[in-house]
Amino acid sequence: MRHLLLALPLALVATPACAQRQDGQLWLQINTNVPLADRVRITLEQIARFSDRQNGLYQTEFGGLLGFRATKNIELGFGYRWVGAHNGNTGADEDRLRQQVVATFGPVTTRFRVDERFNPRGSEVGFRIRPLIRYNHRLGTKGVALFVSHESFFLPNSTSWGQRSGYERMRNIVGVTLPLGREVAADVGYLNQYRPGRDGAQAQMDHALHLQLTINLRAFAASQVPD
Repeated sequence: MRHLLLALPLALVATPACAQRQDGQLWLQINTNVPLADRVRITLEQIARFSDRQNGLYQTEFGGLLGFRATKNIELGFGYRWVGAHNGNTGADEDRLRQQVVATFGPVTTRFRVDERFNPRGSEVGFRIRPLIRYNHRLGTKGVALFVSHESFFLPNSTSWGQRSGYERMRNIVGVTLPLGREVAADVGYLNQYRPGRDGAQAQMDHALHLQLTINLRAFAASQVPD
């Protein structure tokens, strides 16, 4: 099982590069986990993404996620996020709602998330289904770990403002988790995002340096799954 989890994202990264656009990117994210009660926390999120093809900063995201730890291994979450488009990004600013279930079993973390997208260019709500799996391999006892993750995006409906139903993209990350203190950790890795070509459009592959900082206030333990 361990070898399969390690090999899956790498195999997906090896998608043939012919007839596709490619882009170099930088993804930055800061998550701050604030405990509200023994089993309740809120996560404050800030994201900035930069692209060569889109002339620098092309997307920002700000939001919050309310999490409830139902059991030792399972956490339920509900949140809101505002998404802004910049420079070469021709998309509209969006409001998004999210519901998710995060389950952790030893070194394996899974997340099942559903998004609702509200776009000012149309009245329909765009739904996204986003299953994710991540494997963490600890190196010693000081919190350093190697990790691999895979996430798929399924769109169950189409909208007049541009969402098309079907399999929309995959994200794969290979990296290392580095503790920066008792309450702070950083994920540093290579992120590969692939969008298959559909309806005559060209496929696209993004190669990104992914940097994520996670701050757990008052030692509230939280899984470091990427967005």
